[in-house]
Amino acid sequence: MIKKIAALVLFAGFNSFAQTPPKPYGALPAPRQVAWHETEVYGLIHFTPTTFENKEWGFGDADPKLFNPTDFNAEQIILAAKAGGLRGIIFVAKHHDGFALWPTKTTEYNISKSPFRDGKGDMVKEVADAAKKHGLKFGVYCSPWDRNNAKYGTPEYLQIYRDQLKELYSNYGPLFMSWHDGANGGDGYYGGAKEKRSIDNTTYYQWDSTWTNLTRKLQPTANIFSDIGWDVRWAGNEDGSVDETSWATLTPVPSKGKNVAVPGQANAEENPGGTRNGKFWIPAECDVPLRKGWFYHADQKPKTPEKLFDLYLKSVGRGAALDLGLAPDMSGQLHADDVASLKSFGDHVSKTFATNLIAKAGSKAVNVRGYNSIYSAKNILDSKPETYWATDDDFTTPEVVIDLSQPITFDIISLQEYIKLGQRIEGFAVDVWEGADWKEIHKGTSVGAKRLVKLSVPVTGQKFRLRITKSPVSVAISEFGFYKDSE
Repeated sequence: MIKKIAALVLFAGFNSFAQTPPKPYGALPAPRQVAWHETEVYGLIHFTPTTFENKEWGFGDADPKLFNPTDFNAEQIILAAKAGGLRGIIFVAKHHDGFALWPTKTTEYNISKSPFRDGKGDMVKEVADAAKKHGLKFGVYCSPWDRNNAKYGTPEYLQIYRDQLKELYSNYGPLFMSWHDGANGGDGYYGGAKEKRSIDNTTYYQWDSTWTNLTRKLQPTANIFSDIGWDVRWAGNEDGSVDETSWATLTPVPSKGKNVAVPGQANAEENPGGTRNGKFWIPAECDVPLRKGWFYHADQKPKTPEKLFDLYLKSVGRGAALDLGLAPDMSGQLHADDVASLKSFGDHVSKTFATNLIAKAGSKAVNVRGYNSIYSAKNILDSKPETYWATDDDFTTPEVVIDLSQPITFDIISLQEYIKLGQRIEGFAVDVWEGADWKEIHKGTSVGAKRLVKLSVPVTGQKFRLRITKSPVSVAISEFGFYKDSE
């Protein structure tokens, strides 16, 4: 009897160990950041009187009557975005010109003073409603710089800006992002003063209290984007890409010698690649306009679908997100060229990644955590992000062999970590069996939320191997796939 009890205790102890997941490594994403990673591609809509002035930045002096789109259609924009594979929309509720696209109580310089909807319009609401109707997430951008407001640069303006955020946070449903950039101070209309005003953006906006007391309380699911980032950082360029080795973690650089990181201090060398073992989980957003500029200009053309797919690989495919700038024309809709480019891009992505060519393959790993099927290598082929292959703590450079019943041809490799346990992998390689030996077809570094590799030439094979070549801890890999570029 004593032996049986001891055996049961031993088995229970082993079973408990076997089901213990790997210990989290480093900085971890909050639930709102995990949801942000899943969004992958979204859009940023710029549409203000600046559109009608054929400018990129409005001075703040445009007559509100200038803002009079002939056929504004939020659904047309949202449906075009959805066809492009975008899963979210950020609407520029107020750009640097200070013109508010909702009937705000904070300034007379708003949409109610325009002919739009006979002065009764609320463009933020129309876009928010269309996004919700068609299943896209919604976010807002309210520029902290206001080239129209007479009080900009004074202490009184801070409360005005916070009241604007409060209105946007309170009246348009849950937001997936509260977007902020670093354009701060300079020449402007400023209520007729027509002068240059400078502010210290490390102190003037009091971002810590603004985001803590407003954003976190009123919109707890909203990711705060800024150049340095609270939840999401700027990639450091407007090219739509991050470094090939890209970490989701970052240790923000203090601004101008002060112990604070704020928008406008983004040109840190580490922004495009992040900080390995950084203090915070702050992944990168790759923002890039669909056309050359953020606002519509008739002499510009949208990027080709092929260019957009390349940017997708260099943003989403490097653990970041792609934020495409959408610019309605003076009618209030996206130009037919933009709609066509988005549609072709969306089709390219969806067709390419429709079928994982190794989804039905057999998998054999050198190690599975605790010999427990919960952490089986089969999990990397099941298309379920919540399951993952994990190894024992002392197996930091494992490998798994993928065996198919017949040969396949592919040119894209996809690899994803289970990021709820952190970004762990620092090096990996993929091999193909050539009958007598393994041949390496790719060698990479960081993985994170998603790593996509476009091979220079297609590879044909029936047996493959994934090797983790460098990791400080055991691995937790959720997905592995081979795909053929549909184009």
